[in-house]
Amino acid sequence: MSRHGIPHNSWTSLSIRTGSLLYLAVMVILPLVALGVQAAEPGPWAFWNEFTNPFAWHALKLTFTTALAMVAINAITGTATAWVLVRYDFPGKGFMNALIDLPFAVPTVVTGIMLVALYGPTSTLGAIMGQSGFAVIYQVPGIILALLFVTYPFVIRSVQPVLYEMDRAEEEAAATLGADDWTIFWRVTLPTLWPAIVTGSALSFSRALGEFGSVVMVAGNRPLATKTGPMYIFGEIESGNRHGAMVVSVVLLTCSLGILIVLNRLQRRGDESHGR
Repeated sequence: MSRHGIPHNSWTSLSIRTGSLLYLAVMVILPLVALGVQAAEPGPWAFWNEFTNPFAWHALKLTFTTALAMVAINAITGTATAWVLVRYDFPGKGFMNALIDLPFAVPTVVTGIMLVALYGPTSTLGAIMGQSGFAVIYQVPGIILALLFVTYPFVIRSVQPVLYEMDRAEEEAAATLGADDWTIFWRVTLPTLWPAIVTGSALSFSRALGEFGSVVMVAGNRPLATKTGPMYIFGEIESGNRHGAMVVSVVLLTCSLGILIVLNRLQRRGDESHGR
């Protein structure tokens, strides 16, 4: 007991909680508030004018369009990859499993350089694809490819634990009743995996909204063509339009934060429904 009659472990708990909340406030909340206040300070009409600026509007549309295209691909390929890693044994499985997390460790600028080296107009593959009308680098497909690389682990790492913990008795029962593999997957397995797929896809989408390093290397930074939201923000800062950069930043941050809040609530409801 302390001299004030409060147990020492209570003081320790209070200190840890207070320190954690202060750290969260300094590192996350205060910068968010500062950005929001300064973006709104000139007034709603100034905010709306910057938001509806044709260059800003196109950059935002391109950002969301490419992120959605990436999510559609990632949801399928990520689930398939997780399935292969969990359900099959093959040579090099451990190495492949380790490679999945590589995009977390590689600087995003390096990712862009790798893609340019492979698909750029001066590379053999890039030249062949360009002559066939399927240019990747400095085009929208290059942006999607970069986003696929940097978000590659999210769906896989979300689905893997669910596959490991799945009770295969229902799948075996369906097989006993005569269902083929495809029917078992759609009717039995997929409903169990669906929440994890949605979680991984949402995290991928949120991550893609703010991707800059890899995209700036492969997009070509062409206004009204390949300039994404983060690239627009950087360009407006360089040109002195600080408010325009803040407006687009607020839009991207609001979308990302909204996705994370919805995911958190869905996970809490899922835990409550399972009695956790």
